[in-house]
Amino acid sequence: MSERLESLAEALWRAEREQSPIPPLTDEHPDLSVQDAYHIQLVNVKRRVASGDRVVGHKIGLTSKPMQVQLGVDQPDFGHLFHSMWFESGSAVDFPLIQPKVEPEIAFILAEDLVGPGVDLHRVLAATRAVVPAIEVIDSRIADWRIRLVDTVADNASAGCFVLGNLPTAIAGVDLETVGGVLKLNGEVVQTGAGAAVMGHPAKAVAWLANTLTELGTPLRAGHVVLSGAVSAAVPIRPGDRVQLSFGPLGSVEFVWAKGEGSD
Repeated sequence: MSERLESLAEALWRAEREQSPIPPLTDEHPDLSVQDAYHIQLVNVKRRVASGDRVVGHKIGLTSKPMQVQLGVDQPDFGHLFHSMWFESGSAVDFPLIQPKVEPEIAFILAEDLVGPGVDLHRVLAATRAVVPAIEVIDSRIADWRIRLVDTVADNASAGCFVLGNLPTAIAGVDLETVGGVLKLNGEVVQTGAGAAVMGHPAKAVAWLANTLTELGTPLRAGHVVLSGAVSAAVPIRPGDRVQLSFGPLGSVEFVWAKGEGSD
């Protein structure tokens, strides 16, 4: 690991803890590769684990064609989910965030390890214990969300925190391609979307993640949570906002953002 990558990881770490965003990494380092960005991400993953947090799963980003076109890529990216980020439906989410936005997603709870290569949609469905509606709160340590692919990957795929529904649903009999979500902010509908918005089927995104992580030597494990990707555009939130997501037969999830005061 080069000193440069270590230094950039430290800058992102400080930005999160001090609640002070930094300029895009690519402004001063236009030659950074996606591989470099994942190295930066992993430096801070190890730092979190060393501080007592633990990995509970992964999040998938850039699953929609419009977002991929916007950032000039042809595949998703991923980040790590930690226990400290996990909230249950109905929570007053007291979590330090800089410029948060919310996204409606379907979360997969795995019953079995998913080890590639060759994981496909059917293997994902067979390995899934349940699905639940999820609100992902994305955030960026990059000022004004001026991100490129390298910036968001290095910044743990712009992860903030996440809120899961309380009613796990067995995957049998649920059509995840057509199930629709309705996202409300303070009682007003702000976004709608269906599972098919995520790579045609959200389980395809999980399959991509499983195969990608296997290549990196860190396969998905039983019990992990996987946020499969947003079914609509993200919506900014402010302190005190109430966010509600209804996902038809999958149930609902909601929270109020009580702005955190910071963390160590």
